[in-house]
Amino acid sequence: MSLVSLHAVVLLLLLSVAISAGAAVGKWDLLLSDIGISAMHMQLLFSDRVVIFDSTSFGRSKISLPGGKCRRDQNDCTAHSVEYDIVNNSVRPLTVVTNVWCSSGAASPGGSLIQTGGYSDGYTSVRVFNTCTDNSCDWQEIKNALKKQRWYATDQILPDGRQIIIGGRRQFSYEFFPKGDHTEGSFTLPFLIETFEKEIENNLYPFVFLNVDGNLFIFANNRAILFDYTTGKVVKRYPEIPGGHPRSYPSTGSAVLLPLTGNNGTGTEVLVCGGAPKGSYTKAKGGDFVAALDSCGRIGVNDENPRWIMEKMPINRTMGDMVLLPNGDVLIINGAGEGSAGWELGRSPVLSPVLYKPNNPVTSRFEIQAAGTTPRLYHSTAVLFRDGRVMVGGNNPHSHYSFTSVLFPTDFSLESFSPAYLSPEFSYLRSTIVAPQSHVKIGWNQTLAVKFTLPPQRFDNSAVAVTLYAPPFNTHSFSMNQRLLILAPLNVKAIGKSLYQIRVRTPVSGNFAPPGYYILFVVYRHIPSEGIWVQIN
Repeated sequence: MSLVSLHAVVLLLLLSVAISAGAAVGKWDLLLSDIGISAMHMQLLFSDRVVIFDSTSFGRSKISLPGGKCRRDQNDCTAHSVEYDIVNNSVRPLTVVTNVWCSSGAASPGGSLIQTGGYSDGYTSVRVFNTCTDNSCDWQEIKNALKKQRWYATDQILPDGRQIIIGGRRQFSYEFFPKGDHTEGSFTLPFLIETFEKEIENNLYPFVFLNVDGNLFIFANNRAILFDYTTGKVVKRYPEIPGGHPRSYPSTGSAVLLPLTGNNGTGTEVLVCGGAPKGSYTKAKGGDFVAALDSCGRIGVNDENPRWIMEKMPINRTMGDMVLLPNGDVLIINGAGEGSAGWELGRSPVLSPVLYKPNNPVTSRFEIQAAGTTPRLYHSTAVLFRDGRVMVGGNNPHSHYSFTSVLFPTDFSLESFSPAYLSPEFSYLRSTIVAPQSHVKIGWNQTLAVKFTLPPQRFDNSAVAVTLYAPPFNTHSFSMNQRLLILAPLNVKAIGKSLYQIRVRTPVSGNFAPPGYYILFVVYRHIPSEGIWVQIN
């Protein structure tokens, strides 16, 4: 392990002391009781607005399309996409024409949401949302932009800014957007054939992460490969996760790339948590709702002889979402304690989030958080805000909107969960970034000076860090393109009364941080500041 990586690990261990034993366990707040649709897909953009959509096949929503419009050839004049304004806590309707149900997406280097695929008339469409602050922007659709039907696929931004779209229902291939030219097609990925289960699949929405060597870590069903997409070759095969249970849709666990430290890739790890035991989907369709898995597997992506280290969660969970927090912790939220993903197949809502502290001793990594009151099962979502809150929404385990005479009604609300670091008792540790200004452009492998203030106190320059967070596209319990980088510190010093400066090294290349918008945080003794937007280009 390099000195920089070791420093980062030690720093995170020191920072975690601030809100350990005896601290609050978070707070729930209702944001909006009815946004008109169910929050099935979400992406935070650099305008501090969240694009949300569900499916055009769910029937009439509770919010009309803008300008009195109706979908072409459809007797439906309601919206199935909205834009949520965080600052004003409001929504406005957006226009999607073809079906975006169970699709994928990513934010482009320029900050647009590029959404790919969907269902039926949306199988091969690409839709672009160029964000704005004057409410003039809306979806633009590019028909037949994809070569294959991409339904339940996964997108990943590459170091050159393109998106790779992997898999989908009975699609054992990948392709790129934008294309190099109109003749560029799709490419076979045999690994998806190997992990396919007849009639169940269990390899949809594969967990995909860009590794620091430029290859892709792809997990599907119960195993993973390291894949060179430029040659179509498998670089490494990882062992099957112990127990052999599937973790991909419809078993639906979740996964994150744990925070990246240093610039050499040492310590790059993936964490996979929860899901449903093998056979759960079929049993649930027959009325037998099996208890969800309570295990997590953690593996070193670049280890010479990688093996899964298994850990036990305090709560069984399938259909959970895993959110990287600014301080390096992982929040596991939403989900069910029994059953599987699919129509009407989940039971026993899990109302309590769990915090996972990756650098704590193995016996003290999980902490149960304050319970919510709203079930968030199938088709629920979660995204991180710049202020450190986590917004959750969704829950529609029905083929249409169903509000009465069902076990878990369709939910149109948005809530926020505030982790303990937002508790007033830690306000004396909360810094405020004063430089650079938000939306600044930065490059790779540069020195960046970050200035911040703190309430008057004895300052510990060994307890401060700068992190970069890539806001993901979230759906079906996986946050595509989510990553958190702990920037290598160069020096920290006081430059005025309660004013400090930390100089850090930006990520060395697009393998570590693909081009695009990130949220930069200052973290002091495990308490993050409100973040600012930066663009790596």
